[in-house]
Amino acid sequence: MSEQHTSASDGPLIPMPALTPTALRTAVAQIAPAHLPGFVEHLDQAVEQAAAQSTIAPLRSFLSWWGEFVAVQRYPARAARLRELEHAAETATNRDAVRPVLAEIRQITDTARREACE
Repeated sequence: MSEQHTSASDGPLIPMPALTPTALRTAVAQIAPAHLPGFVEHLDQAVEQAAAQSTIAPLRSFLSWWGEFVAVQRYPARAARLRELEHAAETATNRDAVRPVLAEIRQITDTARREACE
């Protein structure tokens, strides 16, 4: 595989934040402010579930989900490509057409998940 040249504009808008509610909220506010209400609502639900179930699992799930979201959104080209692929998956008319689309979606989300956990 050959190394591709990337310009400064291909880089992340922000560094990957720590997986804490405060750091993720700040990141979402910077790179995807339209998603901030959803972030706050999801956080409230996770806290309520954690309290009701006496477990931190809902909070870990919340942090993982938003960490992956930020990892994708901090690269505008990656976020745009994911949106294109999601649209292609929604409009695909047969399984053969959707397989490579889903494979690329998985590649993007796997990369984002790894970045969020580093």
